[in-house]
Amino acid sequence: MEAREKRRTAGMFKVRLPELGLEKTEDRRRRPGRLWRLATILRSAIVGVCAACKGLGELECLTQDMEPAMRQVLKIPRRIPDTTMRDALVRQEPYELREVIKRMIKAALRRKALPLQGLPFHVAALDGKATATPSWDHHYAQQKTYDDGRQAHGLIRTVSVALVSTEAKPILDAVPIPAETNEMGIFPVVFEALMRKYGSLVRLVTYDAGATCAENCKLVVDAEKDYLFRIKNDRWLVTQEAKRLLGSIPKQNAAAHTEDVVCKGAQGARRARSVHRYVFLRTVAAVPSFWTELPGLKTLIRVLSETEEDGRVVASEDRYSVSSLAVDVLEGWQWLALIRNHWAVENNCHWTFDAIFEEDEHLWIEADPRGAVVMTLIRRIAYNLLALYRSVTLRSEEKRRIPWRRLLRWVYATVVGASEFQLVGLRERALVAEI
Repeated sequence: MEAREKRRTAGMFKVRLPELGLEKTEDRRRRPGRLWRLATILRSAIVGVCAACKGLGELECLTQDMEPAMRQVLKIPRRIPDTTMRDALVRQEPYELREVIKRMIKAALRRKALPLQGLPFHVAALDGKATATPSWDHHYAQQKTYDDGRQAHGLIRTVSVALVSTEAKPILDAVPIPAETNEMGIFPVVFEALMRKYGSLVRLVTYDAGATCAENCKLVVDAEKDYLFRIKNDRWLVTQEAKRLLGSIPKQNAAAHTEDVVCKGAQGARRARSVHRYVFLRTVAAVPSFWTELPGLKTLIRVLSETEEDGRVVASEDRYSVSSLAVDVLEGWQWLALIRNHWAVENNCHWTFDAIFEEDEHLWIEADPRGAVVMTLIRRIAYNLLALYRSVTLRSEEKRRIPWRRLLRWVYATVVGASEFQLVGLRERALVAEI
């Protein structure tokens, strides 16, 4: 790792960590701040996630191995015991960490770090995520039992809200799902929070079929926003009619088409492999009575995905969606981009949490469900820091495509290896004032 990369990474932490306003988070310990301030512990946890720590024990070692110059940058004066960190984290309220995410996004918007990409308005994609834990409390973790004698476990569920109309795909919010409800039932709470925090920013929300219902569609339309929801229930007349109107349209009449080359082939036994996607659109006109199943419905969408190997179709899938957005608001390629952008909440965000941060295997806190949810939110904060750093701060296109694992190694190498000479003259920047 080059010295300038360490300097740039250290500079990112020096500038961005103050924007989080961690000092505003209420300390709920019995003896708050007697030895360690809560802001220092939260800052350490965020940096530990960015440095690929797998637990509080590794984070304790990281705080011990820090270079003096980085201690000054991160404001972590000495080693923090893992028991001290755990005691602080399990007592925090998740909604306060959600406010940290809000402050982080607002700061990014003020410095114009979240420009639109390919669409004329901002889009929030919502999707649920579940992580198993050995404990449950019937609130933050739902108990899951089995009939075949397997041991029961808890399930921590959250709804992620991602701003998918930008290159960085940051998380806007992460809402815990109480044990007594599901994604369908929690949607009004998530949407209300989204409108309260980002109502002037987001115009359209997208969701998989898990939240598609008349009540949720009406909620969005009544807020003077638009929705794009997937439909899968074949018992609905809307689904049946969408398949009848769009299912037989030939590929050459698609509104837009893209091809992604997965493998070029021609090397040994490798086959050429590509994925073609076609989008078909239909305006809902001469409204039949069954269209009222989904209030505000204006457009039916079908996306056909075909996988080809050596020019032969080996897999094919149709996905149907509905939207309150009029078909002429977007061009065909923008409709396809909108559909594909929804998948970013899974392919960009959730994939990173599972494959890079290894959230499912390393919760950091397992015996306390609320502490596990707090760590879930801290990972979202760390993800946003690195996603914005990769897509905005790094200037060259090559570095903006840096793999996540390499980026985490950069952070670790900076925290334990950046010398005072390499960081000399690193200046703090004044925070952009809130509007």
